[in-house]
Amino acid sequence: QVQLVESGGGLVQTGGSLSLSCAASGSISRIGGMGWFRQAPGKQRELVATITSSGYPNYAHSVKGRFTVSRDNAKNTVSLQMNSLVAEDTAVYYCNADILSHSPVRRIEVWGQGTLVTVSA
Repeated sequence: QVQLVESGGGLVQTGGSLSLSCAASGSISRIGGMGWFRQAPGKQRELVATITSSGYPNYAHSVKGRFTVSRDNAKNTVSLQMNSLVAEDTAVYYCNADILSHSPVRRIEVWGQGTLVTVSA
């Protein structure tokens, strides 16, 4: 069984910074792309940032220049550094990973449980 566990959410003021982390654990052979998505109240889940296994990032237009995604392949973790936060960034943030498990052998898309980020005025 494979799982993703996020940490680092919380309350921050407008203009502040917050860092999220996500660790993958379990029966893992290899991890492909990893990333972060978010879902604000009453809205659909949307992509925030992704990063390939070789470290190439991709960002949503709304966060480009403010957020930085990174990963540590040795530790099976992905992080999201969020700067210059605004109220529109308030959402539940979900970690996502494309994982090849070894017991059983299969490719699966795994989601974390989500962590709430609240940006106050």
